[in-house]
Amino acid sequence: MDRSDVTLERMRSFVRVAERGSLSAVARELGVGQSTITRHLHELEKAVGAPLLSRTTRRVAMTDEGARYYADCVQILRLVEQAGDEARAARGAPAGTIRISCTAAFGVLHVSRLIFAFQDVYPDVGIDLSLTDERVDLVREGVDIALRLGPLTDSAMKLRALGQSRRLLVAAPDYLAARGRPAVPGDLAGHQGVRMSNVAGSETLVLRGPDGEHHATPFGGRFRVDHGLAAREALVAGRGVAPAHRWLVDDLLAAGRLETVLPDYAPPPVPLNMLIVPERGGVARVRLLIDFLAERIGEVPGIEKPRPERF
Repeated sequence: MDRSDVTLERMRSFVRVAERGSLSAVARELGVGQSTITRHLHELEKAVGAPLLSRTTRRVAMTDEGARYYADCVQILRLVEQAGDEARAARGAPAGTIRISCTAAFGVLHVSRLIFAFQDVYPDVGIDLSLTDERVDLVREGVDIALRLGPLTDSAMKLRALGQSRRLLVAAPDYLAARGRPAVPGDLAGHQGVRMSNVAGSETLVLRGPDGEHHATPFGGRFRVDHGLAAREALVAGRGVAPAHRWLVDDLLAAGRLETVLPDYAPPPVPLNMLIVPERGGVARVRLLIDFLAERIGEVPGIEKPRPERF
């Protein structure tokens, strides 16, 4: 093996192709031509003396040798990045890019502002923010951390609980004036609902009453949507009643454009968690953002941070 041909640039290309399974996707991600990525891989395989990837018309996959080499490359690249972080930290200037994935409406209305505040403190850190309600593969998409509402199943990621997102029932005053204000959960049966099509079980509305008892009510309506900002617009337009996160409608409630329905009843809160790619959690700039978001997330309306444990 000619060690001079094993460069960090070629390693990075190999690692990202191994993770994404596509040369063209990695070329777009790195801002180079696909021929450059192909050349990097060919030169690296030649230097190593073993095939690292198997290519088909649909996908690129690692060989057995490639899987072992990939694990070593990830560790090497992590150590190189950490060494750079430590050198920059010596002069008090963390730098580099952090890639974040976040639930769409939450990111638009609140997380983006927290990121601006973080960058005011650390101006040399770049942020690449991806807004989606889909459960993306963090490693495959090159994401460092993700903020997610709802239950999580990805045990391969580190999880940091950020708190609970409180919800309430809301509707526009004009809608309620025309259709009547429900007095008990059963009255909702005669109302239009604004439903989230990407939330399982949205055809049934579960509310917790003042006595702690749970009330399940059928919940229908003519408008279903898969984005929180569109649901927000539908509510303001008087399309019906909906359970909404406090952070989604707090300003509209304050302005009188929406009002609370059945204030003594509330849908159960939704957990808010941060997923962290294990290999990225030790990078200084990523660790700074993790701590910053965990500290400042309580500023978002309706987010109740976890209580500290007492010993």
